[in-house]
Amino acid sequence: MFQQMIRIFAGIVIALHVAGLVNASEKALLWDTSTPLPKSAELAALPGVEFHVIKRRDVKADGYNWLHGVALAWHKGKLYASFGLNAGAENTASEVAAWTVSEDGGKTWSPVRIIDAGDESDKHAVSHGVFCSQAGKLWAFMGSFYGHMQRVHMRAYVLNETTGQWEARGEVAGEGFWPMQEPIRMADGNYILGGLISGNGYGGVDDPAAVAISDGENLVRWRVVVIPKPKQLNMWGESTVIVDGARILNISRFREPRALMSVSEDYGRTWSMIQPSNLPMAASKPYAGTLSTGQRYLICTTTADAGNRRSPLTIAVSRPGEDRFCRVFKIRDAEHDGPGESHPKARLSYPYAVEHDGKLYVGYSNSGDRGGNRNSAELAVIPIQSLSVE
Repeated sequence: MFQQMIRIFAGIVIALHVAGLVNASEKALLWDTSTPLPKSAELAALPGVEFHVIKRRDVKADGYNWLHGVALAWHKGKLYASFGLNAGAENTASEVAAWTVSEDGGKTWSPVRIIDAGDESDKHAVSHGVFCSQAGKLWAFMGSFYGHMQRVHMRAYVLNETTGQWEARGEVAGEGFWPMQEPIRMADGNYILGGLISGNGYGGVDDPAAVAISDGENLVRWRVVVIPKPKQLNMWGESTVIVDGARILNISRFREPRALMSVSEDYGRTWSMIQPSNLPMAASKPYAGTLSTGQRYLICTTTADAGNRRSPLTIAVSRPGEDRFCRVFKIRDAEHDGPGESHPKARLSYPYAVEHDGKLYVGYSNSGDRGGNRNSAELAVIPIQSLSVE
């Protein structure tokens, strides 16, 4: 009887954690508790930010109704962008992986071309993914699936810079893995990238965060590691990682407006049980990294009162060398005076970032007044000095 009561109590505690009703433990602190988290209206706007449009939504011109999942990479002096496009509905077999390139730092972009259109007759789709510039080559790792988010896997491509065509390297990670962040080289010589496991099709109840780890410099051999979670925790585990030696932090999307977190102390081989942190975050894909200043950063919508609203688009930063975020800046509001769409209901989501020559380039989706991830692809260019914390 006593043991049964203990099990019941343990289940209640887990459920409360999942619901966010228990304060995060000392090990689940992403936000510096000595600083109040600001409300949306209290956020300081970043000075010196430039905004550009990577691809505006134009169904009449190109037939694409849906766009999502902007990825960025600097490679040999050019800024590359990719994203998923669909003439139909999201997560269906008509999805294709597309790309474009800028030679002037994101101000203007080449016509959109296709990385891989899959095979709609076979109900095989290739969609958005990530980049990696390695050893003089530009790689793309794209999420792919059959039907309606079935048999999800990751496929690899290498850009032939002479022909401008992407050469397929085939399926390189299975088990439902979808990449969400560029591969980052770790001190042990392997690369790691944050992602999601979609094992039961879109909308399942068991979609944990995961990482993929390369076999050294071999970028066509990846091992998927699923991050453990409580059985009761319902999540859509789009995740990002911050690498600090052997210690890797994973920050994941929840189905509630709070960031989930897990830590590995052995280069991503094993992980702590994922749990809600003390940082509110909209239930959308996050993106994190470390700046050249030594500051950690997290891009999403992170304010005290935003809930699951996907605006404003924010960046939280730490002090140099510290592991907790202590300041949040506003990248832009839903309503915006400048390049890009502006509407009170605009959703600014699925960010991706790359640092280059003193600036942080942030790509994101903008839904305008439409919803349904019928987005345009946009870019914010942030001076790194604007992110300093006194």
